[in-house]
Amino acid sequence: MKKLFKFILNTIPRPILIRLSIVVRPVLAFLLKGNRFTDPIDGKSFRMFLPYGYGNQRNNVLSPSTLSLERHRLLWLYLQNETAFFTSTEKKKVLHFAPEQEFYKRFKKQKNIDYTTTDLLSPLADVKADICNLPFRDNEYDIIFCNHVLEHIPDDTKAMQELFRVLKPGGMGIFQIPQDLSRATTFTDDSIVDPKERAKIFGQYDHVRVYGRDYFDKLRSIGFTVIEEDYTAKLTPEQVERYCLAPGEIIPICFK
Repeated sequence: MKKLFKFILNTIPRPILIRLSIVVRPVLAFLLKGNRFTDPIDGKSFRMFLPYGYGNQRNNVLSPSTLSLERHRLLWLYLQNETAFFTSTEKKKVLHFAPEQEFYKRFKKQKNIDYTTTDLLSPLADVKADICNLPFRDNEYDIIFCNHVLEHIPDDTKAMQELFRVLKPGGMGIFQIPQDLSRATTFTDDSIVDPKERAKIFGQYDHVRVYGRDYFDKLRSIGFTVIEEDYTAKLTPEQVERYCLAPGEIIPICFK
């Protein structure tokens, strides 16, 4: 069965798998039901999570129920345990770029947030917009989520400036990216045009850079105050394993 799931996930791109999820997720959740691993987003437990990855497969990373990856579950736990995002009685304006399906319906139902989604292509976007030229007012949003977006944007400096512009003073932004913490500096090379070679070097064919540790300082240069949150270090090893997280993954918490 595990080989079958690997074949499916290697053959069907995750965006298509997500579109098929109305049928796929209930079947996967039923077949893999158990108590070894838990998805904190919906609280369901399984005997295994699914493998996932472009080229280099990672085992036990894709939740059978929400189709969340390590970064999604880590962010959920941080918001749940370290912030008042789910519990605040003060209504907040939230802007969410390229909304992840595992979050979209849950955030949409929250009574304590005024929730707007945006993207150029996503069918879940309320506002179709270019991140480098946003149609929103200065200082408009209390919270901004922009996760695994900036690595796709050629002019990420302009995108960061726009994020800073529309965030309210005192507001919080969370801007996760795929990051190689062994690199001191971010790597990019526009001369690499072959999609397979780009996927091998950048992680995906449509990524334009590999961020290094200097990512946080670039955000600071825009004006953000940045907390490099190693949240897995605040969890027990048992929790990291149970929730299928990536030890040492950093959440960039940005304030204006």
